[in-house]
Amino acid sequence: METVSAGEVFALEMELNRENKKMMKERRHRSKLPRALRGLMGEANIRYARGDKEDAILMCMEIIRQAPLAYEPFSTLAMIYEDQCDMEKSLQFGLIAAHLNPSNREEWVKLADMSLEQDNIKQAIFCYSKAIKYDPSNVRYLWERSSLYEQIGEHKLAMDGYRRILNLLPDSDGEHFMQLSRDMAKSYYETNDIASAIGVMEEALSKHPNLVTVEAINMAAELYISNKQYSKALEVMLKFCEISLEIKTSKKEDNEDDGEKMYNLEMPEDLPIDIRVKLMVCLIHLQMLKPLDTMLTSLMEMSPEEMGDLYLDVAEAFLEIGEYNLALPLLGSLVCSERYNLPVVWLRHAECLKALGHMEVAAESYSKVVEMAPLHLDARISLSTLQQQLGRAEKALEALEPMYDPETLAQDSSAAQQELKLLLHRSTLLKSQGKMFDYVDTLLTMLAMLLKVAMNRAQVCLISSSRSGERHIYLIKVPRDKISDIDDQEAAYLDVIGKTNVLTKDDWWQLVLKSIYTLCELKRFKEAELLVDSSLEYYSFYDDRIKRKELEYFGLSAAILDKNFRKAYNYIRLMLMDNVDSPQLWNIFNQITMHSQDVRHHRFCLRLMLKYPENHALCLLNGHNAFVSGSFKHALGQYVQAFRANHTDPLPNLCVGLTFMHMASQKFVLKRHPLLLQGFAFLNRYLEIRGPCQESFYNIGRALHQLGLIHFAIHYYQKALSCPPTQLEGIELDQVDLCREIGFNLSLIYQNSGNIDMARHIITKYCII
Repeated sequence: METVSAGEVFALEMELNRENKKMMKERRHRSKLPRALRGLMGEANIRYARGDKEDAILMCMEIIRQAPLAYEPFSTLAMIYEDQCDMEKSLQFGLIAAHLNPSNREEWVKLADMSLEQDNIKQAIFCYSKAIKYDPSNVRYLWERSSLYEQIGEHKLAMDGYRRILNLLPDSDGEHFMQLSRDMAKSYYETNDIASAIGVMEEALSKHPNLVTVEAINMAAELYISNKQYSKALEVMLKFCEISLEIKTSKKEDNEDDGEKMYNLEMPEDLPIDIRVKLMVCLIHLQMLKPLDTMLTSLMEMSPEEMGDLYLDVAEAFLEIGEYNLALPLLGSLVCSERYNLPVVWLRHAECLKALGHMEVAAESYSKVVEMAPLHLDARISLSTLQQQLGRAEKALEALEPMYDPETLAQDSSAAQQELKLLLHRSTLLKSQGKMFDYVDTLLTMLAMLLKVAMNRAQVCLISSSRSGERHIYLIKVPRDKISDIDDQEAAYLDVIGKTNVLTKDDWWQLVLKSIYTLCELKRFKEAELLVDSSLEYYSFYDDRIKRKELEYFGLSAAILDKNFRKAYNYIRLMLMDNVDSPQLWNIFNQITMHSQDVRHHRFCLRLMLKYPENHALCLLNGHNAFVSGSFKHALGQYVQAFRANHTDPLPNLCVGLTFMHMASQKFVLKRHPLLLQGFAFLNRYLEIRGPCQESFYNIGRALHQLGLIHFAIHYYQKALSCPPTQLEGIELDQVDLCREIGFNLSLIYQNSGNIDMARHIITKYCII
């Protein structure tokens, strides 16, 4: 008897253990129906078989009540309701039975079919997934589930299923493998996943090279060409189509290479035309043009009506490498055909002519594209550029006429983006032609896309009017009841952002600035104000502190130019509260309050003085306000405070001196002479600090004139006339020359004294322009 080693015994035990586990796994799912209820279950099945379905249903329900985890009664109920054509209940009970007995693959597949009959694709997918779990190598189940995934748009899951099928197919089933690979590659290509499509086809070509068909070669070459892998496309065609290509470098007499390459291309006579054209495209992109002569001739001999798409493929390849002379005959044949007389062909024809410098003919071709496809933006822009180069300004503008109506723009975001690109080019063209009113029209139309909701909040809208003789677009302020409310402001705001993603935020900002500048150049200051108001209501600009401040300065400037001093006052007041120490802002504030004739600023200055008691500008302005109101003592207090802060400044000295003079001029006043002495003391100090000049002599002469000291006033007036006007940077000399004012005051003095001739002489000399 042969002795068995311990190792062999252990190996045998392991094998028996594996077989036992496999048998246990494949054994039917153990029923959870108690032994006491099995007789009742059998009776229910007998009743169902005899046609007594009502009693069978009652028995099954009783079994479910006592043993809810047993699958048998649910399965019987599903069959009963199926016989009664109540498919919905049958499906429900069948699903419960399947969940309680999940290893029954056939039942899951049956439930999947029933779900499909009720158009419940997701439930059918779930059922097939359960069946695949217990039979993962079943190709039919995988195929059905992948098909369902494609129906609901789950492309990736469908492709994963197809890949599993490819891995499961045996080597002997190469035909199915190739067919499925082609279908998968096509599906990947349609979803623009070219890399995955190429991977599938490469696997198919390498695994079953003997089963490669013309269709597979054509598809592989198409995929490589789409991915610009021309060398690999050529390699596939050389390998599977019996095409040979030899490349030799010619030699000189001394056996050195002269760099010129010789090509020997041989191919079968029956090579399909699709493969032949793809070969031509690859050779073109690889700069192997010499073997193309005969191939191009044979292609041109074919009818463009039948082979137009192949004509276009070759022509586009020539265009991509810059061989426009070779592309032009092909495109010329296509545009003359009936079937391929299409906008895309005319566009390529126009591009080719433009590259060759035939501008007139290219413009005609672009016009044909626009005529056939009015919504083709690139063709419109190219046509406009060509017409401008040819000196046809009006035709250049015609090419950029709006493409969509307002309703379409409001509903279609892609149309709004196209229109925005068109308007951008149109605005550039209008500005270059100097048509500023039309230029503003395009700018405002573009900004209305961005600021739609902001303009609504600012109560601003666009109108088309012919107030200037021609019809243009204007911004106007409208009452709240005339504005159409936008119910969901946030949704509307996000909608506008979606429509205007052609430009960045900085680009939009520059567009706003251009619009404001141009409106001011055209003296449309009111509209510039309204545009600033709308821009300040736009969250993106308002949240940016730098942009917000700049817009406020624009609004202030526009309001001043529009002489809307009330609105300008609102701007400058906010600016001063932010920067109370800016002399420029105080100067602007003073100019605004002078022109507005409004006394609102009195209280503002007093309140601000409480917060900033040492501010020099506020001291002087409060003094001026009190002085104008006749409160000379209050004015004197403010002026003296300014004087103490800077006693070398001539202005506080002048103001203090004039205040004393006015106090001394009052009808009822005590100690008039001390007031006069103090006033003259400050006026003389002012003269010393200011120095002898026309303005200082005039001011002292005017004070003396007011007091009735005529002979002293004449002296200072004459000294003022003898001085030249002060020259100030940025201000014209005529604006600071006081000769007219001095001459008029002198003429009044001479006229009052009865010296009419001298008065007339002074008026004639200094006051007549």
